[in-house]
Amino acid sequence: MSGYQAVRALIPSSVTLLAVSKMQSIDSMCELAALGADLFGESRVQEALPKIEALPNAKFHFIGKLQSNKIRAMIGKFALIHSVDNLSIAQKIDREAAATCVIQDILIQINLAREPQKGGVYIEALEGLVTAIQTLPNVRLKGFMMIPPMYDEPECNRHYFSEMKEIFDRYRTDDIDTLSMGMSDDFTIAIEEGATMVRVGTALFGKRS
Repeated sequence: MSGYQAVRALIPSSVTLLAVSKMQSIDSMCELAALGADLFGESRVQEALPKIEALPNAKFHFIGKLQSNKIRAMIGKFALIHSVDNLSIAQKIDREAAATCVIQDILIQINLAREPQKGGVYIEALEGLVTAIQTLPNVRLKGFMMIPPMYDEPECNRHYFSEMKEIFDRYRTDDIDTLSMGMSDDFTIAIEEGATMVRVGTALFGKRS
């Protein structure tokens, strides 16, 4: 059984599998696509663009740190941007999307553990950011994303996943329907706690050499 088939078997049909393909070759991605993968996550715009061209039948999400000067190149290329964590970036996305007549779907990244080295809005600022983003005509808020701390024991992250589900439920609407959390080491726990999307790389592609 391939890594893709093994992971897919652990994920219910109601949960979206995002194959994290950053630093993976186009050939490796094509092999995964042949097995059924049709959604890939990238964290660098310049690395992603040739992959997007090479796999026209796949969809791509942007999961990396957002840089203002890269946003114009992203619009219309990524079905969903996961890592919005401030209003300035959201406004830039809105302006660039308006210029190309696109409604850009986004997630707000939340930093529950308050890790200074990671992006994400702190919980006390979330409500204001949600309210402000929902006034932007060319941005559509689809939900939330979270990257938990790195622990040797994945079970240590369960309470973060549980808290994210509570946050998601407070804001959930027909449009706000995505909770992106869980990676290769802990995606099964994230699913148990309510993830609607998991971001899996190593378990699909193997460890990078």
